[in-house]
Amino acid sequence: MKTTRSPKSPLPYILLVVTALLWSSGGFLVKGIEWHPLAIAGMRSFIAATVIRLSIRKPELTWSLPQMGGALCYAATVILYVLANKLTTAANVVLLMYTAPIYVIIFGPWFLQERARRQDWLAVGAVMIGIVVFFFDRLSTEGLTGNLLAVLSGMTFAWMTLFLRRQKRGSPLESVFLGNVIATIIGLPFFLTEKLPEIDGILMLLAMGIFQLGVSYVLYAKAIQKVRAFEAVLITMIEPILNPFWVFLLYAEIPGRWALVGGMIVLVTVTSHGMATAKANRQRADN
Repeated sequence: MKTTRSPKSPLPYILLVVTALLWSSGGFLVKGIEWHPLAIAGMRSFIAATVIRLSIRKPELTWSLPQMGGALCYAATVILYVLANKLTTAANVVLLMYTAPIYVIIFGPWFLQERARRQDWLAVGAVMIGIVVFFFDRLSTEGLTGNLLAVLSGMTFAWMTLFLRRQKRGSPLESVFLGNVIATIIGLPFFLTEKLPEIDGILMLLAMGIFQLGVSYVLYAKAIQKVRAFEAVLITMIEPILNPFWVFLLYAEIPGRWALVGGMIVLVTVTSHGMATAKANRQRADN
């Protein structure tokens, strides 16, 4: 079984960190929009599809299994994310959605021939502990339906990443574009029949569509061509600990003690795993 080497340039990792920062605004924005969740998901994807289409000069629509699989999993992920956020706490959604690396480790060796290593499993475990500590006082057993949808979103997010990575020699951005089109069609009946939200909600929708979904997935699709699927989902697991950045920026609230401890665990784990991976790749290149 072959092992995929990490890229020499740090650019893909920088793109993933920026992606995580943009994604981290999602929970905050979704909670602030008074509108049907499927209307939010549909309109957000419509805006994102427009942004992504502008970034693709000549779309390569092959309708292959990886392209359509990625599109369907993407559409499911963005819809389930919004529904779950409306039915349970944002903390629960983040924790349950970021079980995705587990599925990537399990299926990656078979689907992508990308070997999972012991330090990968250890990194996932440490990051999950960090997220639990981070949200220590906000996790809840309430909202069973929302929690189940969040678990499903973790599965679809994992498979979306696997399908996008499968297209590393092609153009995975087309899958994201098609996924947004599918999500738009699903949400169409709701945002055509529901009364528009207030101006603040409209501005939040624009921010979500352009930046939190559109620009972020352009960056993610570019990065996934250069890094292992596991590395992509692991690095973006810093998303939840970036959420207080927005809270601090908008409300000048300082994160609590548990949030700081959990955030430090996640950051140290992701950074150390990345450094260990880079070192191992350099050693292989020298041999």
